[in-house]
Amino acid sequence: MEPGTSFIGIGVALGVSIGTALGIATDNLALGISLGVAIGAGLGVALDQSSGKRRDGDGGASTGDSSPRADHGDGGSDGGGGDGGGGGD
Repeated sequence: MEPGTSFIGIGVALGVSIGTALGIATDNLALGISLGVAIGAGLGVALDQSSGKRRDGDGGASTGDSSPRADHGDGGSDGGGGDGGGGGD
């Protein structure tokens, strides 16, 4: 595949066409088109990744901190839980 090309457009186009057909058949065109776009875009991204195509700067490593932190606690400052109900005195 050429640099700068993607399967996402192809996936969305196929998804919209299939979603439109299913939407007309089920008499719910809006739902058919929206599901077709969502599923088509997802398939396009999956095809991009399976073909080895990567974005610039995407080395596959995460730069964010995904480890749990000890300072998160339960969300409340009084030990009464995170729902704002306070502790039981």
